[in-house]
Amino acid sequence: MKILLPVDGSEYALAAVRHAIRLVGEGLQASLVLANVQAPAYLIEVLLVDPDAVGRATGATAANAIEGGRALLDQTTIAYQVEPATGEPVPVLLGLIERLGCDAVIMGMRGHGALRATLLGSVSQGLVHSASVPVTLVKLAALPVT
Repeated sequence: MKILLPVDGSEYALAAVRHAIRLVGEGLQASLVLANVQAPAYLIEVLLVDPDAVGRATGATAANAIEGGRALLDQTTIAYQVEPATGEPVPVLLGLIERLGCDAVIMGMRGHGALRATLLGSVSQGLVHSASVPVTLVKLAALPVT
């Protein structure tokens, strides 16, 4: 089984990583994919700033967002890969699910509530409604502190 873990560097995302680690520790046979999606550079940014500098900044931001999940996984023997990407998060993550053959998604949930999620169009809501695989949403308070 391959599980996609979208991470953004937040404690919510790290709670999802910890949940996946716990599941594997309890016997689930799985490899994990840490994914981070950065917003694309806008034309004005590319025109006003060196395009290579924009690319380096995007890459550095993605690496920083993935760092916490990577640190947690490096303390285990769980196989994982890292997939930084650029674009609109929901379509990019749906593409990663298909391209990498993921069987499930585990992601953190900020718990803003239904109205705010509807207004903001959250990534978790987008994946729940559009993913072809099961999506598990992990609340920060739902996990034991480790």
